[in-house]
Amino acid sequence: MDESRGTIVGEKSSNFHVAIGDGGHKPCIWSSPEGGRKIDIGKHIFCNRSLNMKNIVAVGFDMDYTLAQYKPETFESLAYEGTIKKLVHDLGYPCELLDWSFDWKYMVRGLVLDKKRGNILKMDRHKYVKVAYHGFKELSKEEKVGTYGNTLIRDSFDEPDYALIDTLFSLAEAYLFAQLVDFRDNNPGKVPEGVDYSRMYKDVRAAVDLCHRDGTLKQMVAKDPKHYINEDTSIVPMLKMLRDSGRSTFLVTNSLWDYTNIVMNFLCESRTMNGSNKCNFDWLQYFDVVITGSAKPGFFHEDNRANLFEVEPESGMLLNTDNGSPMPQVGSTSPRLSLKGQNKMCRVFQGGSVGHLHKLLSIESSSQVLYVGDHIYGDILRSKKVLGWRTMLVVPELEREVELLWELRDTRKELRLMRNQRDHIEDKIHRLKWSLKFEDVNVNEKQKLSSALDELESWREPVRLTHQLAQRECHQKFHKVWGQLMKTGYQNSRFAHQVERFACLYTSQVSNLSLYSPDKYYRPSEDFMPHEFDIIPM
Repeated sequence: MDESRGTIVGEKSSNFHVAIGDGGHKPCIWSSPEGGRKIDIGKHIFCNRSLNMKNIVAVGFDMDYTLAQYKPETFESLAYEGTIKKLVHDLGYPCELLDWSFDWKYMVRGLVLDKKRGNILKMDRHKYVKVAYHGFKELSKEEKVGTYGNTLIRDSFDEPDYALIDTLFSLAEAYLFAQLVDFRDNNPGKVPEGVDYSRMYKDVRAAVDLCHRDGTLKQMVAKDPKHYINEDTSIVPMLKMLRDSGRSTFLVTNSLWDYTNIVMNFLCESRTMNGSNKCNFDWLQYFDVVITGSAKPGFFHEDNRANLFEVEPESGMLLNTDNGSPMPQVGSTSPRLSLKGQNKMCRVFQGGSVGHLHKLLSIESSSQVLYVGDHIYGDILRSKKVLGWRTMLVVPELEREVELLWELRDTRKELRLMRNQRDHIEDKIHRLKWSLKFEDVNVNEKQKLSSALDELESWREPVRLTHQLAQRECHQKFHKVWGQLMKTGYQNSRFAHQVERFACLYTSQVSNLSLYSPDKYYRPSEDFMPHEFDIIPM
């Protein structure tokens, strides 16, 4: 590590081959393994399982929250406001909900909603609840243990009684659920009889689905993509790099063609669609196959018999195919778009299954595919567990997380020393109590032991309180309520456990791939892994 700059240095091995001069806005400058060039720690790609990119023949991407990073302060607020309107106008909730506001920084990924009790939980990898709120009211340690710690059979914390907040799309609905819990508790007469916490969550989900079905969200994004989506000028160089290295590239998204074209056109052309600029299809040159309306995670099941239709880009017309092979069409259709410059045509489809994709790309082995996505279940778990694809999870929150870990390294050392001091005092107290109770000592020795015990016990509480206050202050630097994303106490958080189990690689942005050689051999680091830091007990 370069302690002065918080960067990763590639002098020990060939792990870090590429650096760019101004945070990703210039073409990559390749360096030799001995060059020792640096990559900012927030842009690092972390490896759970070794992956040799030379064995990868196809790299695929999700779109929403992977290639397209939505701005939470605008996009999530838009989703929140749309959901509120649906609750009031379509589902009969009180009009005063329209005056509510959304704190887009409050919720984090990895939380679990207890639908029946109206609680929001953060738990560790062993499913022990460490932080719990009822609405916005924190539960005491006794309440947590009484509710979640005394059952003979451990709760699985899965559907249907719990909801998992595993995507950034879910943060707005989690926040709204907490608001409704407080509203019901404080205004019982304003909530219809029989509407419990579970019903409120069900209504929130129904309102969210209504927003997606009627196109409310996507229409607003389509009008002004720049207002809702972060520009990333490294995406096109990354795609070019992968294609120039001889690999196939593909896009698999649940979004339909019309919306996909607007978003990808914005990302690859770096311009805002304002009505006067017509979308073109230049971005298709960076892909071999594009599959829209994929209905993931069902798409990843090989026994999926969904029909595959080809999309005619200019008109959006769906054309029948025989498992991807063109079929004669009845009647006339508009001419098919032919892309030049890559000596091959990118074909656009809707529906289908992973079997169709493998056939279209001539993939012989699932282990030859690397898929990049943001959804731990919809993208990573299914493609990894069912197919054996190699996987990379995009975690935008990770960039700030690892930078804070680095900035707070001295604080964390102090916390460990304070923790050791507490443990040392506790050990001495236990030993003295044992000696006084069980060892045969004379009166003078007994008096000395008693005095030493009294002195240690007088130190214990101040030391405990000092440590507790310091760790709480450090904890709140990551997040004022939920703390570090990858940790819950000394244990890995539930989210970190899932990342470790199912993601071969994980990183903060998809374009971080452009910082590394396309033939890189990724190996687990001995120096720094965010999910392995022993930091900040709660």
